[in-house]
Amino acid sequence: MLTYIIPFIILILVVVFIHEYGHYYFARKYGVGVTDFSIGFGQELFGWNDKHGTRWKICWIPLGGYVKFFGDRNVYSQSDHKEIIEKYNKEEQDKLFILKPLYQRALIVFGGPLANFLLAIAIFFCIYTFVGKDFTPAMIAEVQKDSPAMVGGLKDNDVILEIDGNEVESIMDVAKFITTSTRDIIDFKVERLDQEYLIKVKPNIVLSEDNLGNKINKRMVGIKLGAVNNEINHVKLGPAQALIHSVKEVYFVSASSLKYIGSMLRGTGDSSQLGGPIRIAKITGQVAEIGILPFISIMAYISISLGLINLFPIPMLDGGHLMFYAFEKVLGRPLSQKAQEGFFRIGLFLLVSLMFFTTFNDLKDLGLFN
Repeated sequence: MLTYIIPFIILILVVVFIHEYGHYYFARKYGVGVTDFSIGFGQELFGWNDKHGTRWKICWIPLGGYVKFFGDRNVYSQSDHKEIIEKYNKEEQDKLFILKPLYQRALIVFGGPLANFLLAIAIFFCIYTFVGKDFTPAMIAEVQKDSPAMVGGLKDNDVILEIDGNEVESIMDVAKFITTSTRDIIDFKVERLDQEYLIKVKPNIVLSEDNLGNKINKRMVGIKLGAVNNEINHVKLGPAQALIHSVKEVYFVSASSLKYIGSMLRGTGDSSQLGGPIRIAKITGQVAEIGILPFISIMAYISISLGLINLFPIPMLDGGHLMFYAFEKVLGRPLSQKAQEGFFRIGLFLLVSLMFFTTFNDLKDLGLFN
C-alpha cells in the first residue's frame, strides 16, 4: 500500500500546489489579499505565515487545496457590494477580490488551470530536451489474419502516416491514437510503394490488460509494428522544437479528453474507464515502480486533467466561476445570490454524483464488485 500511497501523495501535492499557486500568483499581481494557501483539507498538520500575512499550510486530507482571499465569506461573488463597501475601509477594500475589475477576477480564477497546463508543458519540454523524443516511422511488420486491419485493407510494410487526421510521428503514436479514438471507424492514411492510401478500419473492443496489468476495454485492430529498415530514431530536441511538441502534446491530451467526455454524454463512450482517486493512486504507484521518468510523465497527464476538469462550467469549479463572470459581462451585473445558490446546488449534485460513479468504478476495478 505504501508503494502506491506515497507516490500518489507526492503527485497530488505537486499538481495541487501548482494549481493553487496559479490562483495565488494572479491574486498577488492584482493586489488581492490572500489569507490562506492550503494544500489539503481538514485539520492543519503544519504551516507558517509569510510577510504578506498569508498562512501557508498542509492539511491532513491531501485530495485538493484552496486559496482563500481576504474578506471571503461565501461563494456568491459580487452579490452584496453595498454591505462589503460599508464593512471595510478604503485600504482593506483595495485587497478585496470581489471588488476587482471583471478581467482581473477572471484571470485570478483562470490562473489555476493555466498553471496546470504550464506544468505539463514544462515536464514534456524537459523530457524532450534532456531525454529525447522518438521519431521512428511506424511500419506495419505484420497484419494478423482475419483481424480488423486485414478486413479494412492494411498490409505488411505499410508505413502509417496519419490516424484519424493526427500525424503519426513515431511508433509510440500509433497505440496512443488508436486508444484515444472515439470513432466507430478509424481512418488510417498509409504509404505503400510510394503511394498514399486512406483505409478505414473498424476496431474490435477487447477486454485486455494495459502495460501495467490493469484490465481495460482495449481497441484492437490486429497489427504488429516495426521500424523502417530497423532504424530507431530517438532525438534530443532543441528548445524551440521541444516547446512546440510540448504544446502539441498538451493540446492533443486536452482535445482527446473532451472528445471522450463528449462520447460518454452521447452514450457511445466507455464510462467504465472513468476513474477517481483510488485508480489514480493505483496507476501512480505502478508507474513509480518503473522509474522516475514514467512517474514525471504521468504527473504531466494528471496535471492536464486537473486543469481541464476545473474549466468545466460547473459551479464550485473554476469554470463555474468563469461562467458566472460571463453572465456578469453579458448582463452588466452579477447574478443574484438566489440564482447563484441554485446553480451551486446543481453543481454540488453533479460533483457528488461523479464522485460516487468514479469510486464505484475504482472499487469494481479492485474486484470488490463483479
